[in-house]
Amino acid sequence: MTDEMLNSCGEVDLSGFETRLRQEEKSAITIEKYMRDLKRFVAFAGGRELNKELLLSWKEQLVQHGYAVRSVNSMLASVNAYYKYAGLAAHQVRCLRLQRQIFAPKDRELTRSDYDRLLDAAKRQPRLRLVLQTICSTGIRVSELQYFTVEAVRSGEVVVSCKNKNRVILLPGKLKKQLLAYCGARRITDGIIFRTRSGKPLDRSNIWTQMKKLCQKAGVAAGKVFPHNLRRLFARCFYKVEHDIVKLADVLGHSSINTTRIYLIATAVEHQKLLDRMCLLRE
Repeated sequence: MTDEMLNSCGEVDLSGFETRLRQEEKSAITIEKYMRDLKRFVAFAGGRELNKELLLSWKEQLVQHGYAVRSVNSMLASVNAYYKYAGLAAHQVRCLRLQRQIFAPKDRELTRSDYDRLLDAAKRQPRLRLVLQTICSTGIRVSELQYFTVEAVRSGEVVVSCKNKNRVILLPGKLKKQLLAYCGARRITDGIIFRTRSGKPLDRSNIWTQMKKLCQKAGVAAGKVFPHNLRRLFARCFYKVEHDIVKLADVLGHSSINTTRIYLIATAVEHQKLLDRMCLLRE
């Protein structure tokens, strides 16, 4: 990194850093997220020298603005990655310490009954209804919908490529029939099934926007309704049947079981019921 780049955030090598991320084979979503966080930091820096004091100041501001601990740590990870790329590893800062959660907030947990109400509300939106069921019945990430092609569905297996790994998604028989029926009704004979009118794959923002519009009709709190919560619901339902966290991690494509454990955190209501069943109180 040149002295000029050290002394002016205006000369931060954004394009070079993005190229490095691609060379490291980061996913498109990860790259987008890193670049978004870095641009936010550059705006905060306003041309000041890149050093540890500046990054500590940004970290403090994020906390003061009320960002969740995970969000702060995620943004710090992005900028720390840039510091390392730019030869400033000695100026990286530590993430906030986070106590492991023992239960999930009630207002953020999508239940099976919530899911059923969403499906009922989407009866007149067949594509959205099928998207919800595809994500929830297979546990895929919303970004992995693009791998659901007519050819893959006909074979009953969808090969997903993510984070330098390939994994096979086996389709429930009923889902396969529904997907092929959808393709037949819309004369989709090959390629990606869930696509926009221009032929591009549906992305996270397309699906999220449509899901949010269902909330009031379905009677489900908007804070619960986002694509990733469908994946979490799949994880909880799978574990209740299988009780095998290692297998679940493989199905979800997690490299660490610790990530999978987060998906299985009980709701506050379930935790309360557990405490009541212990019967440790007397009148």
